[in-house]
Amino acid sequence: QVQLVESGGGLVQAGGSLRLSCAASRLPFINYAVGWFRQAPGKEREFVAYISRSGGRTYYADSVKGRFTISRDDAKNTVYLQMNSLKPEDTAVYYCGAGQKNNLIGSYSNWQEYDYWGQGTQVTVSS
Repeated sequence: QVQLVESGGGLVQAGGSLRLSCAASRLPFINYAVGWFRQAPGKEREFVAYISRSGGRTYYADSVKGRFTISRDDAKNTVYLQMNSLKPEDTAVYYCGAGQKNNLIGSYSNWQEYDYWGQGTQVTVSS
């Protein structure tokens, strides 16, 4: 059974940093593009960051550009999201997803295009 497991969330003050991890089991991450999404209470799931299979392409939501960095370590079957200069509006449950179709080029911001999802990790940023 394929599993994606997010970790690294927690409570942090505004301006602080967290690094989220997304570890895959029974899924060769090297064959998948990976995205991070987040969902705040009462809001829809929104795109945060994407990394292609090779790691050569990355895309970010405008709201996190310059503050967040997505990376991957295929030897560890893990994708990371480094989050710096956190703001209270970054508070949400963060999810990672993996997808194969066309490397998700052109569709990476659409959560419905992803094949597998983790259970999420809570990030809370206090002001």
